[in-house]
Amino acid sequence: MKVISIDGVDYVKKEDSKESAQDLRGMKYVIVRTYSAGVFAGYLHVRKGKEVSLVNARRLWKWAGAASLSQLAVDGTKEPSSCKFPCEVSNIDLTEAIEILDVTAKSQKSIAEVAIWKI
Repeated sequence: MKVISIDGVDYVKKEDSKESAQDLRGMKYVIVRTYSAGVFAGYLHVRKGKEVSLVNARRLWKWAGAASLSQLAVDGTKEPSSCKFPCEVSNIDLTEAIEILDVTAKSQKSIAEVAIWKI
């Protein structure tokens, strides 16, 4: 991350910031990895133990341009044309969430810009 200092104040380009993604009615945008259903990105509506409900969610079927889900959550994808993210669904209930990652605004934008994969 590049930092510029002017008069003792450090500045970072907005797209390089680690700021959390935009909220939808107060809900955080997250990536959820499940035990057997795969990986999803969406707005966290409800979490009760391992059960998670996401709003406006996309399945992240195949990603490229990020070494791990952690990097995808922070930096987004550097190879959007190699990713396979199907269309968004209005709501999904996931019963075996094993990992929930906060997503940065930069990553959220990157995920949204991946073309819808369909056959």
